[in-house]
Amino acid sequence: MDSEPQPLAEPSAEPPFGAGPRAGREDNQAVPYGSAHTEGRSTDRPTHTPRGARNGDHPSRPGALPPAPGRLFCVLGRAAASAAVPVVAMVLLVLVSWQVVVDGPLLGLDRWVRHEVATARRDLHSSVLDQLGHVLADLGSTVPAIPVLLAVGGLAAWRSRRAGAVRWWLPMPVAALTPGLIPLLVVPAKAAFARPGPLGDPLLPGQWGWYPSGHTATATLSYGVAVLLLARTAGVRVARGLRAVAVLLAAEVGAGLVWSDFHWLLDVVAAWCLAALVLWTLARWLPRPGGTGPQAPGAAGSQAPGGTAGTQASGSSLR
Repeated sequence: MDSEPQPLAEPSAEPPFGAGPRAGREDNQAVPYGSAHTEGRSTDRPTHTPRGARNGDHPSRPGALPPAPGRLFCVLGRAAASAAVPVVAMVLLVLVSWQVVVDGPLLGLDRWVRHEVATARRDLHSSVLDQLGHVLADLGSTVPAIPVLLAVGGLAAWRSRRAGAVRWWLPMPVAALTPGLIPLLVVPAKAAFARPGPLGDPLLPGQWGWYPSGHTATATLSYGVAVLLLARTAGVRVARGLRAVAVLLAAEVGAGLVWSDFHWLLDVVAAWCLAALVLWTLARWLPRPGGTGPQAPGAAGSQAPGGTAGTQASGSSLR
């Protein structure tokens, strides 16, 4: 027996649970019901995290969050692996070298920096800072830079073997050959440019000049190559930290040389450019941790070098 039809329910005059009346906006457009809606959404489905409930970077822009931690290092790593690095380094190196040859106006930057540093050193009159400058400059000597590089090369080879890399032994010859590359880059340039040092003493017969800085090249290449080798078997975060340490060491050595009046600023800059060219090339040539081929530019987030580098044969003669 058919059941009698039920009367239709009367529409409720009350809004749905949790929904309030539509609020007006300045542009006369209606705002969707409910606090879970996001303004401008094309669907009525609620968001998991309402935009209004998030903490923004500005009171007038709710939901606009700052970049995630580590994003800056990732961007810098990709920039260091880009093709612009060797171009910029080469252009800057050629420009500075040309100015050294012709005694151009750019050398006025060297004289201004030296004057300002001398003024600061005289005003502060701190033996601690002076001693610190010498210590930082000595980080670019053959010792400790070369032993650190050789030790890290052995450690990187051991870690590559444990990871099952095909050419696990590659870090050892790279670390061993890097110290011999420094004199080939620095000594001919020092002899050719024969630039006097900041103290202005004329060069003696057979004496090398000050341009480019051997200590800066030694520090940047030694610590930079060490990081390149070790970062191949390290995690992403560890590799970023190692690259930051290499960059910091290269910068500290250059600052120590300028503060101690051992080198002109442009001597240091030229050494950084030389080392950047070598490190960028080496980073592209080294195989991936799997041992199948050279690194791709997109692998910069975990494999790109973090600093410039250079090595020198003697601690005092190549300063």
